[in-house]
Amino acid sequence: MAADTFPFTVAYLAPDGFVAELQSELGGAVRETYGRLVVAYGPEQPIAWAANVWRNPVVTPIVSIGDAANKLRAIQRNWALYSWEHHRRAALIAEKLPSVSAKPLVFGTPAPTSPLGSWTLVAPDLMLASPSCASAFPNGEVQFVEDREGPPNRAYLKLWEAFTLLGTRPQPGERCLDLGASPGGWTWVLQQTGAQVLSVDKAPLAPEIAVLPRVEMRVESAFGLDPRTVGPIDWLCSDIVCYPERLLALVERWMAAGTVKRFVCTLKFQGDTDFAVMQRFAAIPGSRLVHLHNNKHELTWIRL
Repeated sequence: MAADTFPFTVAYLAPDGFVAELQSELGGAVRETYGRLVVAYGPEQPIAWAANVWRNPVVTPIVSIGDAANKLRAIQRNWALYSWEHHRRAALIAEKLPSVSAKPLVFGTPAPTSPLGSWTLVAPDLMLASPSCASAFPNGEVQFVEDREGPPNRAYLKLWEAFTLLGTRPQPGERCLDLGASPGGWTWVLQQTGAQVLSVDKAPLAPEIAVLPRVEMRVESAFGLDPRTVGPIDWLCSDIVCYPERLLALVERWMAAGTVKRFVCTLKFQGDTDFAVMQRFAAIPGSRLVHLHNNKHELTWIRL
């Protein structure tokens, strides 16, 4: 049996715990599921609940551990294993492949640019592999060297990840608005870039964040803030806890004001995933909806 490319199919790797969300997004396009890896009919879709996308998955029979490693090396150098079954056999194959660095990234370091393929065993003698993937990180897992002293909570990792994947971030002198800022994890990130930060929340910032230079705090509701009282904003960022539909209304109000250049906002699902609101966010021109590795039951909406 020769290597077999699935005709008009793409494989999507769901974030841990969100296979059902990925399958719901794909609907009737789902063909097969291997653990968190969902193979679907049709061209690649802009799926939010995907940690990685395998763009041209190929099924290849293998006769031994060495044969599998040789076939992967013949395609390219760098491969990441997604192991869901046959773990020991897969690990032995991986040991014969060149090592791929998975060290945590220092924030500010650009994302890797080298091609990184993904593979898995769907049976002891059958391998599914894709040399081209959407993420340059193994299984889409962006890990950072954490700062355990500066930020007041771990929410800052989401904004670090968003800026790393975008390849851009606020610049010194730019003006940022952090809605629902308390206790200040995202304000801390924005301030560290050299930007001016206006933080808005009914709850106060952590004291060590409130005294940072270039940080201004308004103690009021993010939902009641009038864009006309703020002026032009380079980045509107929000990790506010609210229903996604309420966040959508807030975003639409700021878009209508025409004073914001870029948005990075978290949709936090309270209970079931709200697919209808997801679709309304995704339909906003020039935007995208993604699940970051550091997201939980939430998505990040980005509009540059």
